[in-house]
Amino acid sequence: MSRKFWKNTEVGVFRVLMFLATSIIALALLLIIVSILYKGLPSLNWQMLTQVPKGGYYFGKEGGILNAIIGSLYLSFGATILSFIFSLPLALYINVHRVKQKRLVNTIRFLLDLLWGVPSIVYGAFGFTIMIYFGLRASLLAGIITVTLFIIPIMVRSMDEIFKTVPKGLLEAALSLGSTRSETSYKVLSRQCIPGIITAILLAFGRAIGDAAAILFTTGYTDYIPTSLSQPTATLPLSIFFQLSSPIPEVQNRAYASAVVLTVIILIISLSSRVLSRKYYKERIK
Repeated sequence: MSRKFWKNTEVGVFRVLMFLATSIIALALLLIIVSILYKGLPSLNWQMLTQVPKGGYYFGKEGGILNAIIGSLYLSFGATILSFIFSLPLALYINVHRVKQKRLVNTIRFLLDLLWGVPSIVYGAFGFTIMIYFGLRASLLAGIITVTLFIIPIMVRSMDEIFKTVPKGLLEAALSLGSTRSETSYKVLSRQCIPGIITAILLAFGRAIGDAAAILFTTGYTDYIPTSLSQPTATLPLSIFFQLSSPIPEVQNRAYASAVVLTVIILIISLSSRVLSRKYYKERIK
């Protein structure tokens, strides 16, 4: 048999494997979404979205998850904003100020990859240990700080991979025209990668709003909407966990309804970021 035959066979085999892998992933995602919608939509109502839990809510009585919705948004937006403040300068520092120091840059990337791989429950335990040492109570601020530490490696490495795609000639041209490294970082590199930066922020936001382990010991839980950073707050992942732990079928169905709400929030944020990225890209082309 000719070499061309074996080459075509190899290509065909890998195409089949890629198709099977893609189909399995798509099917798994479809099954998850369908099961959540099937069990959650019948229990989802306006009362559930606009009220906080009342007495006996977790035993099948009246109330809603408004406290968990607001708490999740407070926590995830606060952590995402705080992590962005630290992540963008660090990613720019790696790709502009220390780009020629390969050993240092690779060491930083390796450490960030290690931190990315650390389970979120470890961050929660670390935050809880710090709280005990300083005599602090579970609060919204403690949760924001813990989740910030958790998503900083995610945001930095995502931005880093985006910045690496920018041609080096563009940075060298900016420096040759008299721009400082800081001006090159924020006025050239950042503006060139705004759609990618938005995607990195979205990825970090999704991890922040969907994680339960990191905030299990630090944020606490309450049936009320927090009015200050020093108060505990409820979140949707913990609300889903507590409702699924109930032996009452009606409460368990409410957990699936809460999962629908969480999925919709992430979907809205995702679509909004895509629209903004595409709009900026078109304006930049013009």
